[in-house]
Order: sequence, then C-alpha cells, then structure tokens
Amino acid sequence: MADNRVVQGRMVTPKRLAELIEGESVMDAEPIEDADRDCPDCGENVLKVGYMPGVTSFVTGYKCQECDWAEIDDED
Repeated sequence: MADNRVVQGRMVTPKRLAELIEGESVMDAEPIEDADRDCPDCGENVLKVGYMPGVTSFVTGYKCQECDWAEIDDED
C-alpha cells in the first residue's frame, strides 16, 4: 500500500497526517493504516498512524478522511 493517503481532499504523508492530528510538528511517523472504524461525527472512513510527538513518547492518532474529527490514543 502507498504511504500517502487522501485526507479531506489532500494527499498527505504519514508525518503530515500525524501533524494534523497532533496540531504541531512530530519527530517520526509509521505508515498510515485503515482504522477499521467509522468516524463518530460523519460516518466516513478513519485512518490511523503511529507517531512520536517527542523523544520519549509514542501515540496512535486517528483521523477521519472527510471531516475534522481526530483522536489520540496515548500509549505512554
């Protein structure tokens, strides 16, 4: 599967998707995956990406492909 995905009409890389979820720059991001769940706001597809917002933390972020909904699952 390609690393880039379409989110709200724009092609994004894993790192850019993580930045959309986090709201600021991130250190690194893993490949984007389908989250196998629907957006609670609009019912569309949700993507997930694991990323490092800082040196000592790793989180999984979820983002709807069609609306502004996003959620973070902090695994610290």
